[in-house]
Amino acid sequence: MARIGLIALLMALGAALLALPASAARIHSYAFVRSDGSLHIRGRTYRLYGIHIPQTGRSCGWTLRPARCGSRAALALDFKIQRFVTCQTISRNRDRSLNAVCWAGQVDLAAYLLHQGWALALPGAPFSYVALERIARAQNRGLWGFQADSIRFPNRRR
Repeated sequence: MARIGLIALLMALGAALLALPASAARIHSYAFVRSDGSLHIRGRTYRLYGIHIPQTGRSCGWTLRPARCGSRAALALDFKIQRFVTCQTISRNRDRSLNAVCWAGQVDLAAYLLHQGWALALPGAPFSYVALERIARAQNRGLWGFQADSIRFPNRRR
């Protein structure tokens, strides 16, 4: 029970740390989840700020059959959003996609994927994201629940 309270507190802290001034672009709309875990909203690509989702098509080693790690993250995201999201733009990438903090209701989607173990916190991500990744790793969730044979975790200690 205490762990659930800690996780909720970390998720709330992450959302508070990511609050932006009113001048930043905010959008509430219908979203499609792409196979790489990005969101397609009103003709634009939004990537979840502060996390890395392993590439679609990479397989994780499992004793019975190969599991598609990237597609599991996309499926978890698609299940969670139920199509409508609110996104707060953080920055723009060279490929014209946008980095954004996105919510389904009051749930921070990046924090959700980290908590489930389907994403990695990027360098410079909020502390709450790093903590959620470490909790998922310690509890063997998602990617951390089985040996990954073809996924490379940049700058990760084992």
